Amino acid sequence: MNIFRTYLDWASAAPVSKSAWKAFVKTSKLYGNPSSPHSEGDMAHRALEQARTTIARIAGVKSDSVIFTSGATEANAIAIQGHVRVLVATGREMRSLHLLYLPTAHASVVETMENLRAAGAQVEALVLIDSGSGVTIDLTKLKKQLRPETILVSMDLVCGETGTKYHARDVRRVILAAQKEGLFRAESKPLLHIDASQAPFTESIDCNHLGADLLTLDAQKIGGVRGIGALIRTSAFVSLKPLVQGGGQEQGIRPGTESPALAASFAVALTEVQTGKEEFNARAAGARATLLSTLKTAFPDLIENVGKEHASHILNISLPNRDTDYLVMLLSQAGFAVSTKSACETDATGSRVVLTMTNDSAAALSTLRISWGPTTKARRLEQFVKALIKEVQFLDKRL
Repeated sequence: MNIFRTYLDWASAAPVSKSAWKAFVKTSKLYGNPSSPHSEGDMAHRALEQARTTIARIAGVKSDSVIFTSGATEANAIAIQGHVRVLVATGREMRSLHLLYLPTAHASVVETMENLRAAGAQVEALVLIDSGSGVTIDLTKLKKQLRPETILVSMDLVCGETGTKYHARDVRRVILAAQKEGLFRAESKPLLHIDASQAPFTESIDCNHLGADLLTLDAQKIGGVRGIGALIRTSAFVSLKPLVQGGGQEQGIRPGTESPALAASFAVALTEVQTGKEEFNARAAGARATLLSTLKTAFPDLIENVGKEHASHILNISLPNRDTDYLVMLLSQAGFAVSTKSACETDATGSRVVLTMTNDSAAALSTLRISWGPTTKARRLEQFVKALIKEVQFLDKRL
């Protein structure tokens, strides 16, 4: 670890920003419990609510719409299971509930859906289509997939593994069109849940703009201190039941003592990335194009794994017939941190997401994900490209 490190795995976890760390340290001095009635508790409560209000303003919602969680995994679980539990509690049978989800979603969504399928719910993956310029959601098939018993559609805004961008507003339009055609009543139309964990660096997370009923965010993906996320429900009419019991915190939906320090760090990090997203987006797009062009020249068999549209700071490639797990280790020894896929699926063989998108097992077994952020220097990416070419050539000589 004496060599200079270049971190290019921001999609897994972003380095904590200086401002977010400063906010965390400062607010950590407030040791009172935010739910306690005394002065110390009141100071902690005010810090917590200030952070909540900041996040709410950025998301275009009221402050009581923001429910703090431990991260995106818990937020996704509450969004999906919490809604199902409300309906079951009102007398709906599990087998009468129909849910749709994006098959390239994070494991926390996919596995939650599979658990509901095992419990008897009707669970169906959204259909992806290659438009000729990349993969996207097949909206024509979505219209046919919607049923009167459909209760929720869950999707990513930006895929954390490939950087593919999906248009939530288009999905919302299909749902509303189905409602106008009488497929379901306004009060029973499906909720749209959007996992926007990877989106804030480059995309607006305004819930009105996106058409989201439920929105997931995660501090560790944007430079906040790890250990906090948020589930945003845009309306009080979106009912949720808690997954655990033991307190009335977060409107009783997520019991447990909140951390004002983590919330403050989260709010500062989110403000930073949303304020600077246009500048970063432009800079990252140029860097990505240069990086991809150089690598394609060096390796003509390289495959870019991407959708019709993509985030500018995530590049997922396949290097067929190369052991990219070994390549990641070689690059780490050379001072560069990258990954092959989502950190939550490191025990899996190959990339589930790339296999779903491409149906190409060779591509799925040889992926490499490169992701960076606002503090990544252009020269570090240039040095990385040279190191990557060198290490791949080393692997090729061994074949």
